[in-house]
Amino acid sequence: MTSVVKRAFKYRFYPTPEQAAELARTFGCVRKVYNMALSARTEAWALRQERVTYNATSAMLTAWKKTEELAYLNEVSSVPLQQALRHLQTAFTNFFAKRARYPRFKSRKKSRDSAEYTTSAFRFRNGRLTLAKMAEPLTIVWSRPLPEGAKPTTVTVSRDSTGRWFVSLLVEDPTVTPLPANGNAVGIDAGLDHLVVLSTGEKVTNPPHERADRERLARAQRNLARKARGEGANRAKARRKVARIYARITDRRRDHLHKLTTRLVRENQTLVIEDLTVRNMVKDRSPARAISDAAWSQFRGLLEYKAAWYGREVVAVDRFFPSSELCSVCGAVQEKMPLHVRVWTCACGATHDRDVNAAKNLLAAGLAVSVCGAGVRPQRRPPGGQPAMKQKALRREL
Repeated sequence: MTSVVKRAFKYRFYPTPEQAAELARTFGCVRKVYNMALSARTEAWALRQERVTYNATSAMLTAWKKTEELAYLNEVSSVPLQQALRHLQTAFTNFFAKRARYPRFKSRKKSRDSAEYTTSAFRFRNGRLTLAKMAEPLTIVWSRPLPEGAKPTTVTVSRDSTGRWFVSLLVEDPTVTPLPANGNAVGIDAGLDHLVVLSTGEKVTNPPHERADRERLARAQRNLARKARGEGANRAKARRKVARIYARITDRRRDHLHKLTTRLVRENQTLVIEDLTVRNMVKDRSPARAISDAAWSQFRGLLEYKAAWYGREVVAVDRFFPSSELCSVCGAVQEKMPLHVRVWTCACGATHDRDVNAAKNLLAAGLAVSVCGAGVRPQRRPPGGQPAMKQKALRREL
C-alpha cells in the first residue's frame, strides 16, 4: 500500500494594503510569541533544570493575551501563534535528538517573515483563498495548477527580503507515484568546474550564478555601505536592491538544480554520490565562495527527497573513499593526486579524466554497498585480490 505524498505548492500573491498590514502584524506577533516562549523555556532550564513543554507554553500564551502590555496579540489570528509554539517544540525536539543546534531568537531584520495557518484559519473554495481576519481572498498568481481535487491542509504565508509575498499550500498529491524500475545506475561526482560529472562521461556545466552577478552585487553593496545606518528610506531602498540581486541568484540556482535532479531521478534507478561535509569545506576561504555557489548540499537534498517520491535509491559513499586516486580499470591507488591534475595515466596504461574516473569509482563502490554491503573505507594499497567494489562491478558486466 503506497502512501500519498504531501507536497507544497508555492505561489506569488499581491496583497491589498489592508491585507499587507494585517499580515505584517501577524508576522510581528508570531516572532514575539516565539521569542517569549524560547526565553521562558531557556530560563526555566537555567534556573530550575525544568523542561517546559508545548502545553505549558500554550498556557503561557493564554495568560499573555490577558495582560495589558500584550493585549495586541488578540488582534491577529490565534492559529499562527499556536503554530509558532509548535515549531519551537519541534526545534527543541531536534536539539535534544542532536539533529540541530539550540533554537535561536528570531530577529526582526534578519529572520524570515512567515505565518502558518491550519484548516481552521483559512477558507479555500473555487480556487480562492481567504485567511482568518481578512474579508477578501488573496490575489494569487496561479503559475501552475494544484492537483485535481486537492484541498490544502496547511497554508504558509511569507515575505522575503525583497518585499515579495508568497503563499505555500500543502496538499496531498496523488500524481506522485513510484516510477517503473529501469535498472540504470549512475555515479555522480560533484565539482566546481562542472557542477556534476556522471559515470557515463557526461559533464553538467556549473552555471556561475553568483559570479555572473558579482559586479552588480558589488556596486549595490558599495551603494548600501554609503547610506547612513538607521531606518531611512534611502538605506531601505539600497538594501532592497541588494536583496533583489541575491534573490535573482538564488532563484536561478534553484531552478537549475530542480531541473537537473528531476532528470537524474527519472533516468536512473540507483544514484551514487559522495558524502561530502560541505560545512567543513567552506571553512577554507579560498574555495568557499565557489562551493557555496555550487550548492552541493541543496543538490543532495533535492536528489534524496525526489528519489524517495519516485521509488529510486540514493547511496552515499564515505567521504574518505579515494575515488579520484583509484584507477577504475585495475584498482591501483595513486600515491598523490594534486587538484591541478585533471588527466592522469595509471601504471596499467589506462588514461583517465579525473572527474569521470571518480564518478566510475563511486558507482562501483555504491553498487557494492547497495548489493553486498561491502565497506568503502579508504584503502592505501590494493589487496591481494580485487576489492569488493571492483568484484561487484565486474560481476555485473559479466
